[in-house]
Amino acid sequence: MRKFIRVIILITTAAASALIGAYVGVQIASSSFPYEAPEMQISTSTSGSQQNGKISISSTDISTTITEVVERVEPAVVTVVGEIPGQRTFFGIVGEQQVSGSGFIITSDGYIITNNHVVEDVDNIFVVLSGGTQAPAQVVSRDVFSDLAVLKVEGDMPAVVTMGNSDLLKPGETVIAIGSPLGTFRNSVTSGVVSATGRGFPSGRGYNLENLIQTDAAINSGNSGGPLINLAGEVIGVNTLVIRGNNNAASAEGLGFAIPSNTARLISEQIVAQGYFARPYLGVSVQPVNPSTAERYNLPVEWGAYVTDVGANTPAEGAGIQAGDIIVRIGNQAISEDIRFINALFSYTPGDTVEIEILRQGGREVLQATLVEIR
Repeated sequence: MRKFIRVIILITTAAASALIGAYVGVQIASSSFPYEAPEMQISTSTSGSQQNGKISISSTDISTTITEVVERVEPAVVTVVGEIPGQRTFFGIVGEQQVSGSGFIITSDGYIITNNHVVEDVDNIFVVLSGGTQAPAQVVSRDVFSDLAVLKVEGDMPAVVTMGNSDLLKPGETVIAIGSPLGTFRNSVTSGVVSATGRGFPSGRGYNLENLIQTDAAINSGNSGGPLINLAGEVIGVNTLVIRGNNNAASAEGLGFAIPSNTARLISEQIVAQGYFARPYLGVSVQPVNPSTAERYNLPVEWGAYVTDVGANTPAEGAGIQAGDIIVRIGNQAISEDIRFINALFSYTPGDTVEIEILRQGGREVLQATLVEIR
């Protein structure tokens, strides 16, 4: 019992000593190392747009080559608007319809280039300048085979474009299209690259649109006649059509085409100078020969132009061409899948004397014809 009481006393004494020592240690530490908790700071800072609760607004003026080109050329781009007259149909009279396209000013006295299909069979034509001013326009002349037309408006012009050399274009070159898609979104800007040059496309009228520029810059309905521009601010093409596919073909995007500026300049300069563009005239009516017709009618050649009629007092009559002949070559242009009769003929000018190679009764003959002018 005595031993047990001694053990209890020892344990109690040790515990009391430990508690007293701990208390003394805490007091000493508190007096030697005073500590004060910091005041909490709440920050509303965010990265970039807001600092210390304040919104930062940038007024940086970003200018690029494209924006500079657009600022320079856009004032010379116009919207071309006209009316298709009402027509009587099986279902009654169809009222007038308003159609629109684009164009651009080429001279300070108001000559404007657009597409032929924009103004063909259209009345009451007017243009909307970049600032919104409307001005009546007259068709000076049209060239169906290149799909080009020249208009004339009176008054002060806001700007004039610079025509570039389309022969220098290379695939991959950046280009800009300006026009009025759907006739509503005036002077819209799209950009892309030259996808290819020298493209041909059937017009649906028996000839090809030749030497076209292919681009992936967006070209929509209403862009027709607007300029295609390089990064030097020069017009290097006239936007004319876009292909999106049909029910028998896969859909496509980025297949726009433009008439080369060199073609547009040649034709427009002649129209401005003399009021019309002269095409060469041979004086024959023809039907195209292709592999299908050649097989059906057992013709001796797959490509050519079958002569159905020869006009009196024409170059063809003077050269000795007869109905039933098949024209296979005009000058150095052989008629083929890529070169139609009209395109071969139109590679020459009025006054040129050219060779006309024909097939007649199984034999080949080469005749000489001097082309004349037709408007």
